[in-house]
Amino acid sequence: MKLSKRALNINPSLTLLITAKAKEMKKQGLDVISFGAGEPDFDTMKNIKEAAKKAIDDGFTKYTATSGILELKQAICAKLRRDNWLDYEPKNIIVSTGAKQALFNIIMTLIDPGDEVIIPIPYWVSYEEMVRVAEGKCVFVKPNKDLKMDSKEFEKHISLKTKMLILNSPSNPTGVIYDEKELKRIASVCLKHNITILSDEVYEKLIYDEKKHISIASVNEKMKNYVVVVNGVSKTYAMTGWRIGYAAGPEDVIKAAAKLQDHSTSNPCSIAQKAALEALTGPQDHIQKMVWEYKKRRDFMVKKLNSIKGIRANVPDGAFYVFADVSSFYGGEIKGSMEFCEKLLDEANVAVIPGIAFGDDKSVRLSYATGQEHINRGLERLQKFCEKINK
Repeated sequence: MKLSKRALNINPSLTLLITAKAKEMKKQGLDVISFGAGEPDFDTMKNIKEAAKKAIDDGFTKYTATSGILELKQAICAKLRRDNWLDYEPKNIIVSTGAKQALFNIIMTLIDPGDEVIIPIPYWVSYEEMVRVAEGKCVFVKPNKDLKMDSKEFEKHISLKTKMLILNSPSNPTGVIYDEKELKRIASVCLKHNITILSDEVYEKLIYDEKKHISIASVNEKMKNYVVVVNGVSKTYAMTGWRIGYAAGPEDVIKAAAKLQDHSTSNPCSIAQKAALEALTGPQDHIQKMVWEYKKRRDFMVKKLNSIKGIRANVPDGAFYVFADVSSFYGGEIKGSMEFCEKLLDEANVAVIPGIAFGDDKSVRLSYATGQEHINRGLERLQKFCEKINK
């Protein structure tokens, strides 16, 4: 069979390739330590599981409305008012099979062939591929020294074809958070040039050192008409496998996204929707415990990485990743981040994600969403690997 140009144009996920190779090595009996995880290592809370069990026992196993059940949409609206100072109605909400589908729906709904989408580097791997599927053109903006996009640099990349900015704060892979002043400057540029913002806020609760998450949709009264906010329950509630995400935005955009979802997946899992409802409306005390544990791991990992000659790692403000510069090791067999990661996995049985997947070939991403013992052992192996190269 002849594949479509669209299928041939999609690149495989390097994060999944490295993770798959690490898993295969484990199956072969090798002691592999992986820093590739993009999901919490905590279990889903018991009350959330019980809500799912009750949904099954109650026979809540049929189709729901494509865009999600009303109770869950109402809970999402309440969450957005409470946490983000955003006033939406259920008609402004679509519930999807994970935040990834919500992002994909909005991009497919708003981007025509040839439209330009601005993406700050480094970026989550799937943004670029989603835009390519929609036949849009990605325009990448290099970061400043703080690994953020400067508003003046952003404006330089705008053309008559610019349709959208994808903003991710807290960021995957860097963990950086845009503060209110930075967001207001970016918002001002978008208003001036009539640019839609797709704001990925899925890591909003995983924040350290008294930093604060602010949704760009809330920075002034006009922005709600220019922003689609995407979030989900995967990271905050350790529910990655439940696959529930959502988007909030202008009614016409949400209606169009729902029509697209009608003909792709239809509704997200009915049982998972009930679990997500409990997650949003039930106890929230586990979040603080998760953040406390992540902060301990972050501090240890950053200190250890910076003690290794040749590695430079910034302190992330949020999420659960460290983005470390390893470019000093390039030369000979190691020509970039992909070769660094492959050699590290083959010789030291340690899996990290190459920065080239995020648009920055100087660095690699390490997740600290894994146990402290694994972090200790993995970083010791990484140190020995680097010392061997330095010789």
